[in-house]
Amino acid sequence: MIRTLSRRHSLYIQLLVLILAAIGISVAVFLMLNWLGNKQIERILNSDNYVETKNEENIHALQKYVDEKELSSRDSVLLNEWVRKQGVLSISVYKDGILVFDSAYPDQEIWEQEIAGEEYSWLSYRSVRFSDGEADVLITGLYGYRLNGFALVLEICLSFLVFLAVIFWGVRKKLAYISQLSTDVEVLEGGSLDYQVTVKGDDELTVLAEGLDNMRRSFCDMMHREEETARQNQKIVTEMSHDLRTPVTSIMLYTEILRKEKYESREQFAEYLDKIEKKAVQLRQLTNHLFEYALIAGDEKGRIEEPEQFDVLFYDLISDTCHYLEQEGFRIDLQVRWTRDAVRICSDYVLRIMDNLTSNILKYADPQFPVVIGSVQEHGQVGFYMENHVRFTGDDPESTGIGIQNMKNMMKKMEGECLAEYKDDRFTVQIRFPTADCRN
Repeated sequence: MIRTLSRRHSLYIQLLVLILAAIGISVAVFLMLNWLGNKQIERILNSDNYVETKNEENIHALQKYVDEKELSSRDSVLLNEWVRKQGVLSISVYKDGILVFDSAYPDQEIWEQEIAGEEYSWLSYRSVRFSDGEADVLITGLYGYRLNGFALVLEICLSFLVFLAVIFWGVRKKLAYISQLSTDVEVLEGGSLDYQVTVKGDDELTVLAEGLDNMRRSFCDMMHREEETARQNQKIVTEMSHDLRTPVTSIMLYTEILRKEKYESREQFAEYLDKIEKKAVQLRQLTNHLFEYALIAGDEKGRIEEPEQFDVLFYDLISDTCHYLEQEGFRIDLQVRWTRDAVRICSDYVLRIMDNLTSNILKYADPQFPVVIGSVQEHGQVGFYMENHVRFTGDDPESTGIGIQNMKNMMKKMEGECLAEYKDDRFTVQIRFPTADCRN
């Protein structure tokens, strides 16, 4: 039986929880890295020589660019192009104390306004040689912005790697389990049906594994049933071959005696004819049993009817059987307690079973003892039993057991049981049906 899957154990829920957990962890890692990065950037920017060093590097780069292009202090177009390439810089150029270029106003000719420069102690001016002479350049860099940009990209990348690592760690067990199930299926495909499928966890993969293992067990059971059926059929055929040979041999023997007229009187002639007739009747009964056995064994499905109360189904049938046996000279001890539990039967099978039970009583029961017919009601099953004393005389036919086997096969197709027991000269047959609410 496959377990009922709890919704909170569903793979979808587990995956959602894993993704949310990965997002939470990666966000926490990002915040921690961002805090540490800001602290480190602040420490770098507050150092004594970092800004000065960067300014010196940029001034040298500007001087190199001016020399290559032979720029004057008023070549605003080329100066703006250089500033744009740097990305995070702004410069102001002062020539003879007049502001001649400011990258903050790229489209204006600043020198025409003759804005006088102001000296501030906290600002650092550098001298740059232009084609029209030296000029003082005030360079300002947003170095913290650039550092923050680099740090942000690094923090995002590291946080995403943490996210992937958490997801991989969460799904690796499931992937390993899927790989194990794949290995198990390959083993089963190889024919090793005794190999048990690995079942663990409590999710859709567990349900799948249980389904595979149940299918494996069902297939094994089916193969075992087929092997048992084949063995039983072989046993029945072997026994019936022996049982058929006996009456045929007797018939041939008595026929040969009569054909050669090796009898002493008309009375002995009639006696041999009676024996031939009895053996022929026995032979017919055996062939009928064998035909019935083949018919039932080949019937894949019994025509099971809708549930009906036990007393409604069997009251008339058992009453008619009792009346018939009483007419045949048997005493009946009826001990049936009728129940209203519902059972499902195949009427054709039940009639055959009652015919077999009646036939067995007529052939083997001792009429000196009563035939007991009682009821069975236990373990979710209801039914009846018949018990009789066995008659022992030299003329009685030997039982082949195929009739009992036929009844067992028919009861099995109705998901019931036929139990036969011989003890202390008493033979008992129980017919049990599962109640309607106890059937599989």
